[in-house]
Amino acid sequence: MAVLLENQFEELPPDKSIDTKTFLENVSHIPTFFDCLGSKVFTVIKSDINGNITKIRGVYVKDPAKYATLQDILVAEREAHGAEWPSVGATLALMWLKEVLLQSLADGERDENNPNLIRVNVTKAYESSLKKYHGWIVQKVFNAALLAAPYRSNFLKALSKGEEVTEEDCLANVRHFLVNYSSVVDAIYEMYTNLNAELDYTV
Repeated sequence: MAVLLENQFEELPPDKSIDTKTFLENVSHIPTFFDCLGSKVFTVIKSDINGNITKIRGVYVKDPAKYATLQDILVAEREAHGAEWPSVGATLALMWLKEVLLQSLADGERDENNPNLIRVNVTKAYESSLKKYHGWIVQKVFNAALLAAPYRSNFLKALSKGEEVTEEDCLANVRHFLVNYSSVVDAIYEMYTNLNAELDYTV
C-alpha cells in the first residue's frame, strides 16, 4: 500500500480551511495512482488530472499569499469571473477530486459473479462523480477504459508496489488513507455548496 501510505493527506484544522500549498503537494501524487490500473487507456484520465492540478497551481503561484487556501481561490474567482463562474479556472479544476473507487473497494463492494474484477468499483466511481459532466464521446472513452480495468488482485498488488500483502491488510490501508482524503473532499464540496457553485456542463 506504499502508493497510498507514502502520500497521505494531512488532517484538516477545525475551521476546515485547506492550505493550497499542502493540498498541491498531496494531490501531485494522485496521478501515479492511475498507473496501478495498468492499461494505457487510463493515461487519458491521468493526463486530465495532471492538467487540472496544473491549473490550480497556476493560480496559486501568481500570489501565494492571496491564495493561501483553496477557499481564497474560489472566492477570488467568483468575484473575477462573474456569470461564468464556477465553470472556469481552478474552481472547475477541483471537481475531479471526488474519488469513489477506493471507497467502493474499502466498503467491500464487488461483483459476486466476477469477484476478482473491479469494474463494479470503477463504474460506481465514474457514475457518482464525473459521468454527469461528460458527453457521449467522453463516456465512450470511459467504457473502453472499463473493459481494460485490471483484476482486483493485480490492482491491490500494484497499490502495494508488488509487496506480498494480504487483501485484508491492503484494504485496511486503503481505509486508513481515506480518512483524511475524504475529509478534504467533503470540505471542498461543502465549499461549493456554501458558495452556491452548482455546475451544469458537459465535455
